[in-house]
Amino acid sequence: MSRDALVVGINHYTYFPALETPAQDAEAIAQRLEQDGEFYKVIRLPEAIQTGAPNTAVVSQRNSVSQQVLEAAIKQLFLPDSHQAPETALFYFSGHGLPDKEGYDKGYLATSETNPEYPRSGLSLRWLQWVLSESTVKRQIVWLDCCHSGGLIINVGAANPGHSESRDRCFIASSRDFESSWTDLNSPYSVLTKALLDGLDPRRSPGEWIDTFSLVDYVNKALRGELQTPVCTNFGEAINLTHTWKAEPESSREGQADVRICPYKGLEYFDCNDTDPKYFFGRDRLVDQLLDQVRTSNFMALVGASGNGKSSVLRAGLLHQLKLGRRITGSDQWRIRITRPDRQPMQNLALAFVDEGLSDLDRAEALGRASGLLNEEGEGLKRLIQASSAPRVILVIDQFEEVFTRCEAIEEREQYFACLMRALSATDPKLCLVIAMRADFVGKCLEHEYSGLAQQIQQHMVSVLPMKADELKAAICNPAEQVSLKIEPTLVTEILNDIVGSPGSLPLLQYTLKELYSHRQGNTLELSTYQSLGGISGTLDKRATVIYNSFDASQQRTVQHIFQQLTQLGEGTEDTRRRVFQSDLVAGPHHSTQQVQQVIETLASPDNRLLVTSEVVSKGNENERMAIVDVAHEALIRHWKLLHQWIEQNRDFLRQQRKIEASAVVWREQQRKVGYLLQELQLLEARRFSTEQSKQFPLSNLAKTFIEEGIRQRRRNRIKIASFLTIPAAVFILIADYNFQVNRINVHYRNLDSGNKTEERNAVLSLISGCSDIKKRGWKPNYLTERLFGFCQSLYRTPLTNARLDGADLSYADLRNAHLLSSDLSHANLSYADLSAECSAGCLLTSLSNANLQGANLSHANLRQVGFSKVKFDHANLSYSNLTGSTLDE
Repeated sequence: MSRDALVVGINHYTYFPALETPAQDAEAIAQRLEQDGEFYKVIRLPEAIQTGAPNTAVVSQRNSVSQQVLEAAIKQLFLPDSHQAPETALFYFSGHGLPDKEGYDKGYLATSETNPEYPRSGLSLRWLQWVLSESTVKRQIVWLDCCHSGGLIINVGAANPGHSESRDRCFIASSRDFESSWTDLNSPYSVLTKALLDGLDPRRSPGEWIDTFSLVDYVNKALRGELQTPVCTNFGEAINLTHTWKAEPESSREGQADVRICPYKGLEYFDCNDTDPKYFFGRDRLVDQLLDQVRTSNFMALVGASGNGKSSVLRAGLLHQLKLGRRITGSDQWRIRITRPDRQPMQNLALAFVDEGLSDLDRAEALGRASGLLNEEGEGLKRLIQASSAPRVILVIDQFEEVFTRCEAIEEREQYFACLMRALSATDPKLCLVIAMRADFVGKCLEHEYSGLAQQIQQHMVSVLPMKADELKAAICNPAEQVSLKIEPTLVTEILNDIVGSPGSLPLLQYTLKELYSHRQGNTLELSTYQSLGGISGTLDKRATVIYNSFDASQQRTVQHIFQQLTQLGEGTEDTRRRVFQSDLVAGPHHSTQQVQQVIETLASPDNRLLVTSEVVSKGNENERMAIVDVAHEALIRHWKLLHQWIEQNRDFLRQQRKIEASAVVWREQQRKVGYLLQELQLLEARRFSTEQSKQFPLSNLAKTFIEEGIRQRRRNRIKIASFLTIPAAVFILIADYNFQVNRINVHYRNLDSGNKTEERNAVLSLISGCSDIKKRGWKPNYLTERLFGFCQSLYRTPLTNARLDGADLSYADLRNAHLLSSDLSHANLSYADLSAECSAGCLLTSLSNANLQGANLSHANLRQVGFSKVKFDHANLSYSNLTGSTLDE
């Protein structure tokens, strides 16, 4: 392992005041690297040979360094002529620094002849960025102890030049681009260099490496509150710097790990806590990219397929690093707020601004204030952000697709988008908005402008791609090493063969590894165990099926019912999960409260973990709490063959059921207002579904109550109308076209003459016109009223002159342009019938002249352009009928 360093300390200047500490700073750094850091080649500038010690170089107190010499030395370090570049290269500089007033060069390192009147006579930081971007050195370290040195780390191009996936980098600058750097009179060194030397002291961690991560931690803490603010950034893996060279006993290292700890998460995501990040591996390159985005922008859309680990890389990767403050200077002082949209995104956004640890009363008060502010939309969120004492607020919205899959109120969805986007533009750069969502919902975000959301996503989208083989290997092996767990090499190879190239497979990988851990032999994970479990895809499927088979027949029906309800049916997208109130899973005698509760407790137990249960609190009443149920992960929906079979077989019925249930939920949320009840045809369809599918697809108790209340309201409306209307005047109400014939068996009358049905057609015509004896045909007397028009609804342009249709069931009949002159329709049911006239040239207008409509039900009938001369209307029901253009002559 080759490790080279270039250490520069310039005291002598022609146009600047002379300095006293840079040479001493540089020499101290050089000695620390040589003695404790395995840097065998350390170049010093300006160089002098120590008196009395031949061939011993030191940093000169008096000599000069020209721009040409410094540039050549930097190029030799990072861009050597030889193909044998060092694995690690470190550049340290102490001296004067100049700001770049034009902003192009990002600032300058002043060499001995640099003239402040002509700052470009110094070494440009932008040129240094270019050198680093072109360098093939895998581990690059740059420490600058001079004024305005933070200009090196201005944007993504500056902080991580080249963005190479194989680079580990550490940048430490003594001050921000507009600040000066200082020397402490109580120390022989500059402020930053003193912190570097102390941080590099291997005695801080005997037997362990001091690396770039721990050094940045130390520097940030040591200089907190100083006159200058260091700018520190790490990329990629930590780079080892110094250690004591005292070997640690093998037994001591083994004692630090505990094989009793399972380092795998199963179907859960790695969270941002004290434990999970220790076992989160394989996403270093992506985490670097996310840090770049957050550092340089106020918005980021993290997009990837379900199962690609978005939540884990967001929480255990990005947010964990921000809390540490190692990779972005000062990020440990930022305030992080995390939320999910769920069904009520605005309420959940308010909850994100309520701090944990408050009493119930204080929490309710804080929630009320936050909700009140958010009612002002973007202005309210702006005030919440600006009120924070933190220098920056990171607002994270995980599972952003729930805005579309869970939030059914389009108005609230658009309000949510407007609130976020307006606050984002008004609080830049204090607010940084980070959203994470499934890739198949990006299109929905781009369907409309959504207050600028679409544009932000297009410009700042970061894709979470499937992990590569080396990343997957790290995710498998590195967590095991943390707890001294061994894995057979053949097992690793087999898993990689099964999973590489399979999108969305990370939950299955983690679940399988957790299963392997629970079936381990001693402290070893073995290939034979993996094969017996059925590999990656078979593990979860088998486990879920085993758990399902452990229930009795009645409970299995409830299991099927629960998982079907927890599946959000895709509309041109994959099926997803949906959270449901536990009370809404209770449905009739087959799925009672007790049965549902018992099944859920079993499925959510630590031994099974197929379901997740939690609780939500009412916004208006903290004492109102509701239990909610969710699947452990969408991988269960996609890979459990039995569930997939249920959904595909029953998708149409489930859609009907879900439509009724959704309407019932809206009715409940609107305080059960009458205006949200189902009307007429929709009500009849819902009632029929509830009756016919009561066993296979039972409706929840809420939905049943919803339908029953709709029926009661329908009866109340009819009684009310009948009490006040005997012969209604013209009622100008256009009814909706319910397209009823799509949903009922409809044998079109005009099709009866096909095949061998001529006799039946003639019989029907004669029967309708009153010219035939029903009994001769062997038909029951009630055939006409109960059967005929239930199956033969289309009597389009049919001549029915003098027809005796008293008491006939003509509901929903198509009587457009039918000739009903002098027909007897007394007590006939014409509800929803279409008696409209097309009025085209030569058409035969529908006529009800002299017709007897005593007691007839023409509710909602379409009677447009119909003649009613001398019609008997006594007690007829014309409520909601369309009488536009009709004549009512005496």
